[in-house]
Amino acid sequence: YSNLGLVELDRTLIEGLDRLDPTTRILDQSRIGAVLTGDRRDLGNGPPVSALLIQNTNPLVVAPESRLVQHGFARSDLFVCVHEQFMTETVAMADIVLPATTFLEHDDIYLGGAHTYLQLGRAVLPPHGECRSNHDVICGLAQRLGANHPGFAMSAMELIDRTLRISGLPDIEHFPEEGRLDCCPPFATGHFLDGFAHGDRKFHFRAEWPAIAPAFAQLPSFPDHVAVIDDGDPERPFRLVAAPSRSFLNTTFNNTPSSLTREGRPTALIHPEALARLGLDDGDRVRIGNRRGSLILHAQGFAGLQKRVVIVEGLWPNHAFEEGIGINLLTSADPGLPRGGAVFHDTSVWLGPA
Repeated sequence: YSNLGLVELDRTLIEGLDRLDPTTRILDQSRIGAVLTGDRRDLGNGPPVSALLIQNTNPLVVAPESRLVQHGFARSDLFVCVHEQFMTETVAMADIVLPATTFLEHDDIYLGGAHTYLQLGRAVLPPHGECRSNHDVICGLAQRLGANHPGFAMSAMELIDRTLRISGLPDIEHFPEEGRLDCCPPFATGHFLDGFAHGDRKFHFRAEWPAIAPAFAQLPSFPDHVAVIDDGDPERPFRLVAAPSRSFLNTTFNNTPSSLTREGRPTALIHPEALARLGLDDGDRVRIGNRRGSLILHAQGFAGLQKRVVIVEGLWPNHAFEEGIGINLLTSADPGLPRGGAVFHDTSVWLGPA
């Protein structure tokens, strides 16, 4: 559901693809709880994960099955280094904390999944104190570890410039002054007036799913419903949606006082008829749970949803909840079928008075 493919960046230099070791394990970060607690479905025949360098994420809040994630990070034999801007829950579990720059303090390029622009963001402030960018931290580690690659010897802007050049895009000198390059294809291409990306240039209503991978064989050849969700049952009749609130695009924002003030407190939006059926009123404490655990929130009547749907806008810091653990306690880390990935908004729950 993203149009990132519009921007054809050659990532060889910026990702070190020319030196990539294909035998290195790639582990699913949405399964980090299972990974850190030694689940063989994730580790295979390889050794346990004994060290982590964490950048740009806060798994103690954002990863599914929060209780399992907590157990994994609590291992006494796990070394954790976190490069972060705020004192997050993950930082609190770190052995070493490295201060990180904000987007105002480092050069970068940005791709958007919902627009057609490649954006160049230049630093407008010097790094605060000892803060370093992701690029500077990785280059510093490479130097100390004796790892050699041309990208480690470049500044962020030099790396951006070279990447733009080898991608056939305007370099820094010729990049649009407003800082964004429109990569939208011609109208005929974008609207498929010249055909689709099949040999016969036609739109195919029937998909050859088995040709992609064995797991895709269960999908219907023609558009249809596929029963692969966490269906509710009499014990868990409600469907939970835990989408970001307007003020919390990610957990960085739940560290800012203004965002916290706007959002108030963790709240469960519940249809008024469901509230009445449960004997609850606005502001009452409600307990929501499933087989992974349960937590307490405050109820708020909201008619703009289905009667069997509960919305908990997030992501709040764990300490904002009465029992010190957030909404991802309830979400599953089971890979979504058929291709994997997290299923944050596919959760069945029960609820009742706290």
